Amino acid sequence: MSPTRHDPQRFKPIHFGWQIDGKVATVTLNRPDRKNPLTFESYAELRDLFRDLVYTDAIKSVVITGAGGNFCSGGDVHEIIGPLVGMEMPDLLRFTRMTGDLVKAIRHCPQTVVAAIDGICAGAGAAIAMAADMRFGTVRTKVAYLFVRVGLAGCDMGACSILPRIIGQGRAAELLYTGRSMGGEEGERWGFFNRLVEPDALLPAAQTFARDLADGPTFAHAMTKTALDHQWSMGVDQAIEAEAQAQAICMQTEDFARAYRAFVAKQKPVFEGN
Repeated sequence: MSPTRHDPQRFKPIHFGWQIDGKVATVTLNRPDRKNPLTFESYAELRDLFRDLVYTDAIKSVVITGAGGNFCSGGDVHEIIGPLVGMEMPDLLRFTRMTGDLVKAIRHCPQTVVAAIDGICAGAGAAIAMAADMRFGTVRTKVAYLFVRVGLAGCDMGACSILPRIIGQGRAAELLYTGRSMGGEEGERWGFFNRLVEPDALLPAAQTFARDLADGPTFAHAMTKTALDHQWSMGVDQAIEAEAQAQAICMQTEDFARAYRAFVAKQKPVFEGN
């Protein structure tokens, strides 16, 4: 039996903004008075949303951003960090696994995820940004993996695995050991940001980029996303074989045939994601 396909309009999140424009959805972390921190509830709701996107055909790309000129300041000091101090190990482990499950859900959903990051992007916010497929920033963006500042290890939410693959081992080690901020221009130079834009143009630029991806061969995009994730743990021979199989599957799609017919007719292909 095929899994149930979800109508994206059914999502009614209460801990963040949710907007749909055609095939692109925008998630907005919206507690701007405190730089959009996360709570136990918003962690869980974000995790559940990205898990549900696996069963949502109508949405092809997702933009995640923050309200009020900041992306996310991490876990709320009073609503998360305070209660964690008094928890026993089983509850602590349930929490850390839940935060990791949010990163897994972002990475495993078939949609391309673009983070539009302005201002403060710290702690768990930096981990969410890291989990996105691509990142747009501004010159005033400050990304910090602050875990060490509160007496914790830098290995949180996959940071020791994912961040070195984005910016390199030595640079990731510096950020994770020191907790210092990485500025926007530095982040672009290091490869964390795909591009920098003016703050007022940030969200429209990310949404336009996401829309262009959504108008492409989205079945093939999902294959690429899976390959980029899975091949971290593969040898080159395994990766080449996996890509051969993935490409053969894509060659059976209508989008592949549409592209050929459009080329013959000297037209631009119109992809439909199947």
